[in-house]
Parts: sequence; structure tokens; C-alpha cells
Amino acid sequence: MAKVYLTKKLSEEYIRLYKRCEVRSKYFDRIDAIVDAILTHRSRYESVGSVLGIPWYFIAVIHNMEGGLNFATHLHNGDSLQHRTRHVPRGRPRKGTPPFTWEESAVDALKLRRLDRQKDWSLPHLLYELEGYNGWGYRLYHTHVLSPYLWSYSNHYISGKYVADGRWSNTARSRQAGAAVLLKRLEERGEIQLNTSPDAPLASPDAPLFFYSDGHEPEAAALQRFLNRFDGVALRVDGWPGKKTSDAVKKLFGFHLKGDPRG
Repeated sequence: MAKVYLTKKLSEEYIRLYKRCEVRSKYFDRIDAIVDAILTHRSRYESVGSVLGIPWYFIAVIHNMEGGLNFATHLHNGDSLQHRTRHVPRGRPRKGTPPFTWEESAVDALKLRRLDRQKDWSLPHLLYELEGYNGWGYRLYHTHVLSPYLWSYSNHYISGKYVADGRWSNTARSRQAGAAVLLKRLEERGEIQLNTSPDAPLASPDAPLFFYSDGHEPEAAALQRFLNRFDGVALRVDGWPGKKTSDAVKKLFGFHLKGDPRG
């Protein structure tokens, strides 16, 4: 398969897609359940990541995509740890005797892709490595579909996927939450902070004056979309301009939303 390189244009695309990513509301609870499970096992991801110099959350979302957070499966592809991998990449880990521990397999999977040599874990590199982990078939051969490995459950994906190695369907839909969607929710909940390049494009808000509220406000989603364009801000676009939205305004502009009881 042809190699895809992380160019400036591709980096800008990743940043734009991430900043404009919105989860479909029917999946809110399902995504939070996955994030809760990830956080329960955070120490295991950190133990592997700290050794290899890889962010724990990168390992966590791959684990969800490849093995459904099952610690009895290989991080390479979700095969059982009772044997060496039987699917691509086949025969991993090459050293040792099965059954393997999850940690042994995870280290092998990450080093196989030389991710332990990656020093830049900014947002574009993070999404680039995630997409590459699944393969470049979408980007190279089905350009009308953004990879569901990243964007499933969001406004960036409707249908189209590989139903098996090399077998494409325009009507099939991914039933997994995309890796970028999970990262977005981790950031929204304040568990991580992802940084873009210093020259990341920002947009100006096109919205009326906003007020703090404990209820849904029709125009508040526009404000939240705008605030999400800035590094260090991750809000769920739900139209509720409450404490977190007001805190983001304070962080960026030095004042809370009008009507915030904190002033």
C-alpha cells in the first residue's frame, strides 16, 4: 500500500476535523460508558506508555478499537492472547511463549509500528498515527469517506467501511465509536489536553450576545463551536451555556458569561 505522509495540508485537515467534530447525541451515553471504562484502567495504559514514551490515551483508544477494551486480546488486532496473532499482523509477538500478558503484547504492537520512536504527539501526529494504525485504505481508495476508525459516531461519518480485509461496502456502517471521538470526549471531561500547531487556524464567532444558563439555549451551540477552535478548550456541543462554557470564556477572554453567579 502506498505511503501517506503527514504534510502541512494533512495536519491542517486533522486539526479542522477535530475542532469541528460533534458527536451525534444518541451516542452520548455509549461514549461516556467507554470513557468511564478507559479511565478505570488508566494505570495499565500509563504503565506501558511511560516505558515507551507514548501517551496513555493513544494506547487506550487503540485498545478499544482493536479489542473492545478486553485485556485478554492482542493490541495488534484483537486476537486472543492465548496464541500468537492469527490475523494481520500474523505471528506476533515473535518472542516469548503464549499465553501472553496484555502488557507484553501491547509493547510488541507499539514497537512493531515504531511508535516508541515518535517524539511529536501533538494533535495532527496523534490522529495521523491512529489512522495509520488501521490502514490508509479510506484515504487512498475511498476518499468520499472519512475513516470511521477516527470519526464514527460523529458528524464526519455516515456510512462506508471495509467489512473484511480488502472488501469494501458503501452501505455498511461502523458500530464502533471512533478513536478521535473518544479523545474528544476525554478532553471535554478534562482528562487530557491536546495541542495543535501554533499556527492552527481560528475562526471568529458569528453569534449574538450570550448569557449564562442552566438550561438549553438555541444559540449556545454556536458559541461552544467557536470556543472549541482554541487550544486547551474542549466542550460538548450541547447548547447548555453553563459552568464549563463560562469557564472557557473566562480562560480565553478574562470574563465569565453574563449572568454567571461567580461574576
